[in-house]
Amino acid sequence: MRRSPDNRTPVPRTRGAARAAAAVVAGVLAVSLTACGGGDDDGDEDAKGGGTGDTGTTVTLPKLDGANLSVAAVWTGAEQANFKKVLAEFEKRTGAKVTFVPAQDPIINFLGSKIAGGAPPDVALLPQPGAIKQAVDKKWAKPLGAEAQAELAKNYSQGWQDIGTVDGKPYGVYYKAANKSLIWYNAQVFENAGASEPKTWDELLTTAQTVYDSGVTPFSVGGADGWTLTDWFENIYLSQAGPEKYDQLAAHEIKWTDPSVKEALTTLAEIWGKKDYVAGGARGALQTEFPESVTQTFTGGDQPKAAMVYEGDFVQVNIGETKAKVGTDAKVFPFPAVGDTAPVVSGGDAAVILKDSKAAQALVTFLASPDAAGIQAKLGGYLSPNKNVPNSAYPNAVQQKMAEALIGAGDDFRFDMSDQAPQAFGGTPGKGEWKALQDFLKDPKDVAGTQQRLEADAAAAYGN
Repeated sequence: MRRSPDNRTPVPRTRGAARAAAAVVAGVLAVSLTACGGGDDDGDEDAKGGGTGDTGTTVTLPKLDGANLSVAAVWTGAEQANFKKVLAEFEKRTGAKVTFVPAQDPIINFLGSKIAGGAPPDVALLPQPGAIKQAVDKKWAKPLGAEAQAELAKNYSQGWQDIGTVDGKPYGVYYKAANKSLIWYNAQVFENAGASEPKTWDELLTTAQTVYDSGVTPFSVGGADGWTLTDWFENIYLSQAGPEKYDQLAAHEIKWTDPSVKEALTTLAEIWGKKDYVAGGARGALQTEFPESVTQTFTGGDQPKAAMVYEGDFVQVNIGETKAKVGTDAKVFPFPAVGDTAPVVSGGDAAVILKDSKAAQALVTFLASPDAAGIQAKLGGYLSPNKNVPNSAYPNAVQQKMAEALIGAGDDFRFDMSDQAPQAFGGTPGKGEWKALQDFLKDPKDVAGTQQRLEADAAAAYGN
């Protein structure tokens, strides 16, 4: 383990087997994902799952009759609705009343305004390790109690425990995780075009051209949300530059003017800069929010606005808003290898206590248990890093294989790079990396200028 120069949260470094583990995970995905249907599996997954727990009650919670709690997160739509069902189970078991508070990005700013107004939520779901560190530095966050720590130790690998730890104390429970190394595609478009699933970047470019020649735009990009663009870059960079460089850039131990960044941006421009490869062109993509980038790929039958959309397992939530069926109409393949090994990038949201109380500690203890994660797992569009969630809890074989791959990576995963950065650089709309890559989408020829802007913003945010 290591800490970055500004003493942010430690993140897992490469162990000797990191590349091998990444290759194994990518291999599992490549073999299994697109072969799976959208319905329940045949039952054999119970024995092979990402977890070993059962679906019953595994955690003891106190009686909290009369207690009132509020939980803040940036989740909307189906994701928010599904989480509320988890909160409803907590209410049922404890007698507490829990209110969900919709938050805005960046959530640290949202929380700051709530705290300044004297009304902070009891618990917040923070999407960046850097945000956890900020909450600790501002003395907002409260350490996890003994019960929550016990659930964390029992149910999570050391790597997932470490990224919720600041200065040796556990503050965050990663309730939700994401496999962010996936490309989803419209199966009918691929079939009509005679396109095949690529395993390498060059094969992806060939597949894109095949789709384009069939009369369908290859890619849908949600450029209005800058975080989707950072995810594109991170997958290319991790695969092309390798995990050691990835760790160094994540910690700003190397500059964004490094030749490895130039190479990754140049590679990214092979798609973003290709005429008519992105739905709506750069202007249209920059006005397309993430949910629309998904739905426009799976509406319109075999003539959608685009054939493919890159993003994580959570894409399934938005596919669910269309008539497409995951595993049949909507299929998925691992992000292709740009270098020697296909990338495996993860993200997540951690529950952090802001108002220390028996009820808040009990809620986070519940969220650290397989009981809570198992409820949301069954609803789809969700992955848990909790290793004791049974694989059978996931609603279809596609989701089960994703969970199996995530848990199978153990500690040898790479967390989303922008989420590791100070929020001013990696997590603020209209600023830092989000803005620089939106500008790059608009002008993919400006590699050098993009590098310079990224480095200037990073240096200011990291303080070095």
